[in-house]
Amino acid sequence: MASTFKRALAEWARNDGLTWAFIFKTLLTAFLALWLSYRLELPQPGTVLVTVFIVMQPQSGQVLAKSFYRIIGTLLGLTVMVALIALFNQERVLFMLSLAIWIGLCTAGAARYRDFRGYACVLAGYTAVMIGLPATLHPEGAFMQALWRVLEITLGILCTGLVNGLILPQSTRTDLRNTLHGRFRDFAAFACEGLAGGLDTARFDAANAHFAAAAVSLENMRNATAFEDPHMRMRSGRLARLNNEFMVLSTRFHGLHQLLRRLANETPRAPSPTVRASSARESAEPQEFASRAGSYEESQSGVAVLDALAPCLAEVARLLAPLRDRLTSEADASALAQRLETCKVELMQLIRTGRAQLVMQQPSEARALDFDTAAELLYRFVDDLHNYAQTHASLLEHHHSREQWKESFRPRANAVAAAVAGLRSSLLILALSAFWMATAWPSGGTFAMTVGMVSALASSSSNPRRLSAQLGLGALAGACLGFVMTIWVLPWLDGFALLCCALAPVVALGAFLLSRPQYAGAGLGLLVWFCMISLPANLTLYDPHRVINEYLASLLSMGLATVAAGVLLPPNRRWLWRRLERDLRMCVVQAVSGRMKGLVSGFESGTRDLLNQAYLYSAGRPDVQRQLLRWMFLVQEVGHAVIELRLEQARLPALSCYAEHMHWRNAIRAMGRALVRLFIQPSEANRQRALAAVEQAIDSVRSTAEPCAPQFETSPLRRLQSYLHFIRTSLLDPQTPLRDAAVPAHSQGFAHAT
Repeated sequence: MASTFKRALAEWARNDGLTWAFIFKTLLTAFLALWLSYRLELPQPGTVLVTVFIVMQPQSGQVLAKSFYRIIGTLLGLTVMVALIALFNQERVLFMLSLAIWIGLCTAGAARYRDFRGYACVLAGYTAVMIGLPATLHPEGAFMQALWRVLEITLGILCTGLVNGLILPQSTRTDLRNTLHGRFRDFAAFACEGLAGGLDTARFDAANAHFAAAAVSLENMRNATAFEDPHMRMRSGRLARLNNEFMVLSTRFHGLHQLLRRLANETPRAPSPTVRASSARESAEPQEFASRAGSYEESQSGVAVLDALAPCLAEVARLLAPLRDRLTSEADASALAQRLETCKVELMQLIRTGRAQLVMQQPSEARALDFDTAAELLYRFVDDLHNYAQTHASLLEHHHSREQWKESFRPRANAVAAAVAGLRSSLLILALSAFWMATAWPSGGTFAMTVGMVSALASSSSNPRRLSAQLGLGALAGACLGFVMTIWVLPWLDGFALLCCALAPVVALGAFLLSRPQYAGAGLGLLVWFCMISLPANLTLYDPHRVINEYLASLLSMGLATVAAGVLLPPNRRWLWRRLERDLRMCVVQAVSGRMKGLVSGFESGTRDLLNQAYLYSAGRPDVQRQLLRWMFLVQEVGHAVIELRLEQARLPALSCYAEHMHWRNAIRAMGRALVRLFIQPSEANRQRALAAVEQAIDSVRSTAEPCAPQFETSPLRRLQSYLHFIRTSLLDPQTPLRDAAVPAHSQGFAHAT
């Protein structure tokens, strides 16, 4: 009975207990900050509580990170506003125009970064609004108002950080470790099923989307833990390296799985008359290649290759099988690294044996090339797994040589989408400011200020309309509660204790909504606008007309912001999906022509960040997500193979057969140009040209004598040939989205999205 009660209590503590702890800390932080505001006689205690509720997060690392960037954003907004007020204090129109431009730039920055740097942009935007708009009425006191705002915001940040660090602290470090260990457990199960041929398309797609989102999330958690934990700060380089190595590992396995799938599904097929006719119209070279590709495809049979490769696949699956059902700790990673060191030697022997058996049973150059490509991918997968296990195991030590990691996670965002978000905010604040100046509405400042705040807060969301609507609903609830409190409750209170008792239900309700991700916008809207309008100041005025006007201005402004977010080029529509697709394709162009320094980490992080954005922006549209995922697969396969080709060539010794002027080098460069043309402008004709260029490169590499490296495992040209062959199989895959390039736009996956 006692053990059952303990288990139930532990389960409650892990779930509902965390919610109640968050509500308790929110109440304690709010009342501490409010008491200090009254004791220090700050003019606007509501600003202090607004800061508390915006910064408040369940984990202390997130609180400290948001606090740091909030201070940066606040100081930046303060500096800009003081400068604008000094320049345009007598020119209200020019001031509002400059303010609108600044808000647009900040909103665009928030949409561009979408992390803690984006949060600094958000704060720089709406801090400028909070300081700048009231200053237009009293420019002579603008500087002191700005200083008061900074003091109030700093007090709110200090109170939030103090309470979260001392009272029932919830470390981001724990979440990071659980995410790290759980991700590898999921990947081990995923890889075991894939090596055994048990992954269906739906699970394969879902797993890849999950791993992409986990890579982005882990990078944000890594940045947050650096603020709260010195031990994790000493491991920050290894954590960044570990995330990058996992992305490389998952990309390598993706390529291996796709090749195994193609070998398993191979059937003799000739090129279609449509393809031959189209190629003939474009050029003679693609037509010639089409017949060669057809004869090549007709001669392939993947069953023998898979049979020869089966012992190798089973050996790798055997190593991963024990890790699929439990979280992988640093000690487990250390043991795995030792086993992989031995496995690499045994795997190479199995590869040699399998290749010899395949050549003896059915000598065929095409089958040997299939086997070599699959074996190369498998061996490199094990090598990448070994590197990952070594880095994971190194986390046991405070200092390690693997900490020296200079690469970084580089997010990618569409510049047009960020510019649209900024332009939308600028137009809104200009329109509402013009209405304020034309009508002289006493609450017009709140009218314009609210739209700036809402636009800034919603700019980093994948669905700004939904978040704006939630903020509006929360503010409506806050208006109802605030009106009741202002008219019938607050006038009867005497003392700070009674005030806390009256405010506690409102704060607790808002904190509960904040703790639920699906309702966080409503909770934020309730708390922020309740505190801005209804919270009593040191000199309280119980004016129901002012309260009604202020809430009416806020709600109307939020309604307009919601409508604008749903009408003026919202991000969850076809125009952005197409641009994200193009951004994915341009990753291959970067892989072909980009600088080698940071190329691997930039490619891996950029593709995953783009895929994560695409999934968020196309939520509820599985057809669109599937189409974007198909492009992601193709980009990963071709781009990763191109990068491996470039890395392999960079490592070649200074021998005559590897010289820059060799024919095979020129053929690979020509293939790169063909791939760039294909991914910039996908079409069947460009695909055929790219296939011809790949075939030419394979022939050139195959015909080059390599007396210095005759062994299977030591031949650089053999490895180059394998990567070239993998690119060819990717372009020939019947599921490639390149085959849809010739289909009219109205029949493609997301053409009908609105």
